[in-house]
Amino acid sequence: MPQPKIFSIIDKAVYDYRMIERGDRILVGASGGKDSTLLIEYLANRAKRRDAGFSFTALHIETDFEACTMSLRLRQMLRDWGVETLNYFVDVQNRLKDGFKMSCYWCSMQRRNELVHFALKNGYNKIALGHHLDDILETLLMNMMEKARLFTMPPRIDYKKYPLSLIRPLCYVDVDSIKLHAKSAGYISTTCTCTYQDNSGRKTSRARLESLTHGDARLKQRLFDSLRHINFEYLP
Repeated sequence: MPQPKIFSIIDKAVYDYRMIERGDRILVGASGGKDSTLLIEYLANRAKRRDAGFSFTALHIETDFEACTMSLRLRQMLRDWGVETLNYFVDVQNRLKDGFKMSCYWCSMQRRNELVHFALKNGYNKIALGHHLDDILETLLMNMMEKARLFTMPPRIDYKKYPLSLIRPLCYVDVDSIKLHAKSAGYISTTCTCTYQDNSGRKTSRARLESLTHGDARLKQRLFDSLRHINFEYLP
């Protein structure tokens, strides 16, 4: 049975950035949303290939916000793919220092830190996250417009402090393609709806990206590719 077209796009990103190598033990951040669910489905499919040469574990970082938990139905879907999801609880609210405001950024950083600690403690050498093409471009625009800085989410980061890499295999996949695949595959995904969300900057950047590309995946890919073809001679 041929694999979905979207898997071929992910395959190319994995190859271009050497994201998966023989002997890898990969820890996947399983949020419960469509993006990380696609990533897990892809890895479960790839792990069955004759030359796979890697293993992976899905880890859901549960917080004290009930709106951000993973549904039992989604866990069953992952088990049907042969993936058992581990659960780890983080008391995000009690980590917040006096004078600081709870936000999505703070919560995501706490969950990211726990993924790193869990990976180091249990012998994983890579962490895979479900950030896609739109996430990367929105972050680029947000940093340019709000911080006057040119940077975004790299497809692969090799940490300098410890033997661990962070990979984003969905970096070539636009969000509309993920939505179509999720609908076709019958994903039962969970979206965080906690009352602390403050995504105004992200939403503004999303609107700007839509205005620039009109949702055209080819134009989004060109924006992404431009980050790899920088002519420093013509920059200030």
